[in-house]
Amino acid sequence: MRYMMIIHHDDEAMAKAPQRELWAEYAAFNEALNKAGEGFSGGLRLSPSKESTVVRSHAGKTDVLDGPYADTREQLAGYFFIDVPGIEQAVEWANRCPSSKHGAIEIRPIVEPKAG
Repeated sequence: MRYMMIIHHDDEAMAKAPQRELWAEYAAFNEALNKAGEGFSGGLRLSPSKESTVVRSHAGKTDVLDGPYADTREQLAGYFFIDVPGIEQAVEWANRCPSSKHGAIEIRPIVEPKAG
């Protein structure tokens, strides 16, 4: 089953984390995913939430908001796609993700297109 692991973390907490160690952990995590052959299909880090732009359209009016939309400490920070037998394996990979120590990893099943 294919899942998206959505990384949410506190930008300030991540900035305080020892960066060299954090990125070494991510390199090891990426290598482990690749070696596991679990259908790893890439992941990307996003720029900080303060650099985001949110667009909403309602009743013919467009609203543009700079900066994070959600008024929370944890913001969307990046993602990975994995293909594993089930949710248990997805949870194991999410737990191994270095950002799980600095926020949360949301796991969502991918809705596969119907054949035909």
